Amino acid sequence: MYDKTQSLLLRWAAFFLFIQSLILTLSPAVRERTWDVDYRLSHWAAFLVWVVLTVLAHYATTKYLPERDPYLLPVAALLSGWGLLTIWRLDEEFGIRQSIWLGVSIIVFILALRIRQRSITFFRRYKYLLLSGGLLITALTLLLGTNPLGFGPRLWLGCCGVYFQPSEPLKLLLVIYLSAYFADRINIRLTSLPLLIPALVVTGLALMLLLVQRDLGTASIFIFIFTVVLFLYTGKKRVLLSAAMVLGMALFIGYFFIDVIHVRVQGWLNPWSDPAGQSYQIVQSLFAVANGGIVGRGIGIGSPLLVPVAISDFIFAAIAEETGLVGTLGLIALIWLILSRGLIISLRATDRFRRYLASGIVAYFGIQSLLIMGGNLRLLPLTGVTLPFVSYGGSSLLTSFIGLFLLLAVSDTEDNEPATLADQKPYTLLAGMLALGLLIVTAASAWWAIVRAPDLLERTDNARRSIADRYVPRGELLDRNNQPINITEGESGTYQRIYLHPDLAPIAGYTHPVYGQAGLESTLDNYLRGLQGNPASLLWWDHLLYGTPPPGLDVRLSLSLSLQSKADQLLGGHAGAIILMNAETGEILAMSSHPAYDPNNLDEDGEALSQNESAPLLNRATQGLYPIGTAMLPLVRARFGEQQPTDSELIAYYRELGFFQSPNIDLPTASDTENSALGNLKISPLQAALAAAALSHGGTLPTPRIATAVNTPEQGWVVLSAEGSPREAIPTEAANQTAAAFIVTGKSYWGHVGQSSLEDGVITWLIAGTLPNWTGTPLALVVTLEENNTFLANHIEDTLLNEALNQ
Repeated sequence: MYDKTQSLLLRWAAFFLFIQSLILTLSPAVRERTWDVDYRLSHWAAFLVWVVLTVLAHYATTKYLPERDPYLLPVAALLSGWGLLTIWRLDEEFGIRQSIWLGVSIIVFILALRIRQRSITFFRRYKYLLLSGGLLITALTLLLGTNPLGFGPRLWLGCCGVYFQPSEPLKLLLVIYLSAYFADRINIRLTSLPLLIPALVVTGLALMLLLVQRDLGTASIFIFIFTVVLFLYTGKKRVLLSAAMVLGMALFIGYFFIDVIHVRVQGWLNPWSDPAGQSYQIVQSLFAVANGGIVGRGIGIGSPLLVPVAISDFIFAAIAEETGLVGTLGLIALIWLILSRGLIISLRATDRFRRYLASGIVAYFGIQSLLIMGGNLRLLPLTGVTLPFVSYGGSSLLTSFIGLFLLLAVSDTEDNEPATLADQKPYTLLAGMLALGLLIVTAASAWWAIVRAPDLLERTDNARRSIADRYVPRGELLDRNNQPINITEGESGTYQRIYLHPDLAPIAGYTHPVYGQAGLESTLDNYLRGLQGNPASLLWWDHLLYGTPPPGLDVRLSLSLSLQSKADQLLGGHAGAIILMNAETGEILAMSSHPAYDPNNLDEDGEALSQNESAPLLNRATQGLYPIGTAMLPLVRARFGEQQPTDSELIAYYRELGFFQSPNIDLPTASDTENSALGNLKISPLQAALAAAALSHGGTLPTPRIATAVNTPEQGWVVLSAEGSPREAIPTEAANQTAAAFIVTGKSYWGHVGQSSLEDGVITWLIAGTLPNWTGTPLALVVTLEENNTFLANHIEDTLLNEALNQ
């Protein structure tokens, strides 16, 4: 029965890994959406190695442990195979090394099976010798230690590409020592210090050694292992409370006196304060989990390599990104299956040593799993430990399989009666704590993958957005006549954003892997990336099949490139802004902000642009705030005539004109507050243009628009509705009379030039618009110059309005 169950489960594990290998092979075609690609094939060698080794382990357990637990080997084999394929997908060189270590681990596992009974007795009899040897070898790292990466803690011994981390088997040796020590003593109370001293001294020596090495993760596991075994022996809950207090005090003291702990705790408590520096690892881990969502981006098509040390410390995040919440739930379930079966084995053990040994190994597997998964999910500070059976690391993998051997050997009871157990509550409580920990990990995975995912995926410092843009064409920005402004060129894997009109950069913006997004590229991102406007079924299918959104949608703007080019030409090298607006509909026909920049050169100029004192990245038309001065004289006359309004009346009127709130438009905007003194009031050129539009359109204040339509796959061009609705700000007759009073001699439009003062200069304002009797499209124009230049303002007015009226 045991053989059949184990054989069936191993077949299912092989089937799962076969499907994973097949998906990994096809992943380049899926990512690039074409069959003409170079397929992944090398990982099949890892799959074949896993199959051969697993078959050997199966026949060995069948022969030497006929009464073993039939679930442990299949689960451990599946976890090790899953980890092996994940490592191979991330880094083929390390995948080859892990395959070799898997072979070594299985060979040691099989050899241990041949001497199973003698090995159990040997471990118990020579507990002091084994642990002392482990401590001595670990101590050698203080003199001869190295790090395979060439930097970081020197916790390994070895050379020539072969390294071994002694602290990994030391965990298992501590479990063996404590199990044998307490099994040989019938009645030790917490107050029996002379009897507890040997265990405390040996554990303390191991902790001191690990602290000197700064292997804080392993030191934490040692404390947990000692606590669990002592708790199972005594049954006293105060053991757990004491350990919690010790760990809390150690964390508190370490935060202030040990730089490594300080950095990790700081990154845990507030990772967003330095996401590109000390918190980079945890932030990228959370991005990976969020990117995975519910079903994952797909095996082989995620971006887990953005997470540092993804093959080891952050392999949980790598799996979460490509298999999603579904994959992490499966991984957690497999870990719980090992833990639960291990606890059952401990309760059925034939003597106290085997019982403590099995439960200690369960505590070791469970605590280490919770530490790494909790660290990846920001439940706990990062500890740098590995995920048993899954993470890269020969020492960890070998130790895990030795622990598996011990659990299987203890489970092979041959119908012997379990040893007497006075109180089962400590084991029940241990099971409950481990289950609770895994449930919390599950909840945290769901939190980051579902609840927080939208916010994290929209962050401009999440490089996964720009990576996806290289494989999925981004929608184009077009002018009102469907002339291209920003386009995407290239092919899958090399798509690149091209900006055809650099002078429009402060308005149209950019999307860049380092500097994020700006302007319309940012505010219309959901349409341009295909996340909005596509059918829900298409979004779901593309996410499931490709792990990316469908191709982006084109967006039509209200801008006229001919008028826009003329406005940019007129503004030239002068700092300021121009807005030409349809006074009836609020559509922006031209919006110019200078100085501008060329977004095609952000790779070279990005850092300098962000520090440029002339602020070329700022859209002065919507975000620039300038003193109002005498610019609004026509608007004041329209409401109050020749009377001088009081400050309160003027503030109330400006509130009606919208000067104290940001206009609703698909662009970043700015506005002053009502707390500003009237003499210091500042408005943006866009706010001034909306007020000017009221004079040209019978006193009605329009709603500004710049994005007018999106080209959807089902309905074609769909009009985008404006946010808000027009409202009357000035009586129609008063607006018409005022516009006529400010008519420009010999022209069919009105105009007014005003000025205001800044600490370092003068601001020149010009507001203008068509007359009420104009039968064509009513227009409003605002020019803002950061200099004393009324001549240029009038020249722009005359040239641009004549150009627009002729069109």
